[in-house]
Order: sequence, then C-alpha cells, then structure tokens
Amino acid sequence: MKEITGNIAAGQNKKIGIVVAQFNGVVTDRLLEGAIGQLHKSGVKDDNIVVVHVPGAFEIARTVNCLAKSGKVDGIIALGAVIRGATAHFTYVCEGTTAQLAAATANGKVPVMFGVLMTDTVEQATDRAGGKAGNKGAECATDVLEVLNLEEQINQI
Repeated sequence: MKEITGNIAAGQNKKIGIVVAQFNGVVTDRLLEGAIGQLHKSGVKDDNIVVVHVPGAFEIARTVNCLAKSGKVDGIIALGAVIRGATAHFTYVCEGTTAQLAAATANGKVPVMFGVLMTDTVEQATDRAGGKAGNKGAECATDVLEVLNLEEQINQI
C-alpha cells in the first residue's frame, strides 16, 4: 500500500499567482499580506509570485481562469471579502464566485485555493484576515504548496 501526504517544504521552485479583490481592501490587503508572508516562509521567491488585483470578488474567477490558462503559474490563490449587506447582492456574489472558483480548480490546469471570505460583518472578516481566527490568505498559501506537492507525488506513482 502506498500512502501520500503532502508537505510544503518545496516552495522555492514554485510560481504562484494571487488574484485579490480590491473591494473591502481593509480585509483583502491583510489576506494578501498573509499569503505573501507565508509563501516567503515556504521558500517562494518574490520573482515567482504574481499578484493580480481585480475590482471585486465576482471578477476573481475570470481572472483566475485567464492566469491558469497562461501557463505562467503552478498554482493560484484567490482572495476576496464579501460582507453581507441589506440586499440580495451578497447571496448572488457568494454563490457565483464559489461555483466559478470550484469549477476552475476542479477542471483547470492548476490548483486554485479558495480564500474568499463570506461573512456577516466586517469584524468577522477581519478576524479571519489576521485577527483572532488566523489569516485565510496564509492558510491558502500553505494549502496551494501542499496540493502541488501532492500532485507531484501522484505523478510519480
């Protein structure tokens, strides 16, 4: 029996794309800082990180698909923050973004990590962007490297 467990030790040769929404920048800036900081800790060099800024969460998926098809990155981190408001807009943006990013990672050329926060309040979002609940950006950075490592191991079976 062969068991495969991923690790993040081999980040130095990986090229990682980050697609980050500008909307709710007070949150997404912190997610981005967390992702880049974790990538650096894992050996990914600045020259191997591409950050693409998009207007909002709904624009993330199209840009992720474009970046994935470019062949310029090994993995992608999608970062955004959708905070509930008084209208149904929150629901539609969350559903559309989730479905499109799920399709991108399931059917695309590279793994895509889902770092789009969907919260009821700004406080909940900031808690998940470096506050008391950790940093989802940093978590996605670790996860993308682990998935890439898993895929390398699977390809060597």
